[in-house]
Amino acid sequence: MIDEGYIKYESDWAEAPAPYPEVAAELERWRQPLYAAGLIGHYEDLGIGFGNISMRCGEPGQFLISGTQTGHLASTDQSHYSLVDSYDIEANYVHCVGPLQASSEAMTHAAIYELDPGIGAIVHAHSREIWQRLLHQLPTTDGAVAYGTPQMAAEFSRLFHETEFRDEGLAVMAGHDEGLISVGRTMEEAARKMLSLQEPPGSD
Repeated sequence: MIDEGYIKYESDWAEAPAPYPEVAAELERWRQPLYAAGLIGHYEDLGIGFGNISMRCGEPGQFLISGTQTGHLASTDQSHYSLVDSYDIEANYVHCVGPLQASSEAMTHAAIYELDPGIGAIVHAHSREIWQRLLHQLPTTDGAVAYGTPQMAAEFSRLFHETEFRDEGLAVMAGHDEGLISVGRTMEEAARKMLSLQEPPGSD
């Protein structure tokens, strides 16, 4: 079941001018190949977007993330991103500032950033083919745990401490149909990791 796009955490959004335009530009630079590969996009039949990206910026613990329901856009600019400037994982609460409300996956991004200060960027993508091929081959979250919940935060902590996720920076979300995660020190590294999961033409 696809349940992408619905915000499950308590969101406190302060509408404001777009922050950190230089960070938004770097996010867009690497969103382009992810969008072209269909790893970020839009379910036309359901009318909802999928996939989101973020980078650390500002004060410790803050990050710029794509706004909710921007997956359908072929290109983005600073007006399509939101700064998560505070959150409480246990309370399932996110505060964000920007022209748009933060992505429905903002809580998961926050939880992953908490695991390692060396993580500088995160890609959350969707691919039916990659998801089915790598489910339980890569570090995989518990299928009973839904996205955007405190339980998913705990699952990524488990993966970080018990699997290769800490070193490889790649994971499959079993309880989030088609959901994939990559992390890196930079946006380029996180995006290239995700793009590397695609099978080369003619590989079958």
